[in-house]
Amino acid sequence: MDLSKLTDGKNLSEMEKTVLYYIVEHIDQVLKMGVRGVAKENFTSSSTIMRLTKKLGYSGFVDMYYKLLPMVKNAEGCIDEDLHFINSFCSNNLLQYNSYDQMKLFAKKICDLDNQFIFIYATGFSAMSAEYFNRKLLVLGRKCIVSSGMDSIGVFENNLADMGMLITISRSGETQSVVDRAKIAKENGIFIVSFTNELENRVNALADISFRIEDNNKLDDRNMMANTFFPNVLMLMELLIYEYYKVLQVTPDD
Repeated sequence: MDLSKLTDGKNLSEMEKTVLYYIVEHIDQVLKMGVRGVAKENFTSSSTIMRLTKKLGYSGFVDMYYKLLPMVKNAEGCIDEDLHFINSFCSNNLLQYNSYDQMKLFAKKICDLDNQFIFIYATGFSAMSAEYFNRKLLVLGRKCIVSSGMDSIGVFENNLADMGMLITISRSGETQSVVDRAKIAKENGIFIVSFTNELENRVNALADISFRIEDNNKLDDRNMMANTFFPNVLMLMELLIYEYYKVLQVTPDD
């Protein structure tokens, strides 16, 4: 099982990675084993287990177990995937992680750009969402540059002076090229908007607005399984365009 989405940017030691793989492979037994039991099976100390939980952003061993359990079970197909997947389309959870105030702020920032342009960056499957958002904004008369992992970072760095906003789309929020551009934008005072999954991640930590979308297959690094993340990104983008229209219609007399 590919755990890179969990481990990227966490600076795990080799022993901590070994323990994480052990926990995932023995997810049905580790809660009963406890911290000491897992440590004993991996010939390490309990402090190693606790350091691992903190690096991954969990409050403790039990919290880590209950957060990993649905990820692992989804990846193994041990949950009723059909019902879960269909329900994820039927129930709109976009507002569970994103406030209306965030959407209004995004729309206002777009309107306030004047002659500055929006730089949209994404790689892999996320690049399709970036292209879609780029076309929507272009139709609305906003100046945009869209870039993907195929482009040199020079495309980004050489346009910093005229950039008013950076929009990044990264399912994990840990893709290094996305993190690098967000860091540069932050250093240059550029407003950053991110679209990632709902977990804490490095891109969200840098963003001024972090839009979070539920990812029901977080460990599916190659995007082979059916997933509602990308369609929900598009739905959220449409909500933002709707809010942008509302801001445009507001007059000073209102």
